[in-house]
Amino acid sequence: MDLSIGEVAQRSGLSVHALRFYEREGLFANPVRRLSNGRRIYHEEDLEWLAICTKLRSSGMSLATIRRYIDLVRQGPGNEHERLELLRRHENHVETQIRELQEILDVMRYKVRTYEEHVVRGEADRLWNPSHPDTAQAGTRQEGHPPEGA
Repeated sequence: MDLSIGEVAQRSGLSVHALRFYEREGLFANPVRRLSNGRRIYHEEDLEWLAICTKLRSSGMSLATIRRYIDLVRQGPGNEHERLELLRRHENHVETQIRELQEILDVMRYKVRTYEEHVVRGEADRLWNPSHPDTAQAGTRQEGHPPEGA
């Protein structure tokens, strides 16, 4: 089934502008086909690729790396080991991002708990504030990082 750029935009969640950008950057697995009047025509496999491509992009894969992956796919059989290595490197990158985000989430959860406890007890004014020497000197740990293992 042929799809217009507007239909692809609606179904993929990408803007028409983004789809044109993806085409200009060579990020479609297959070249975008055009009618004799120049209108772009897409197919279901283009939507499937866009779903993968946007995940790769949103997970931090560079445009150059996506292009390299597409080039390898277009070359056909014989370079699967290279494709696999490219995907493994990105998988490791994503796992590192997840670990870093988990550490950030741990800090944020600790800070939220600290604020909740202080607000409930009516002691929010005791939270660490560097502009007030009396609270900064009190050495309260609540505004710092959670204790190791917390």
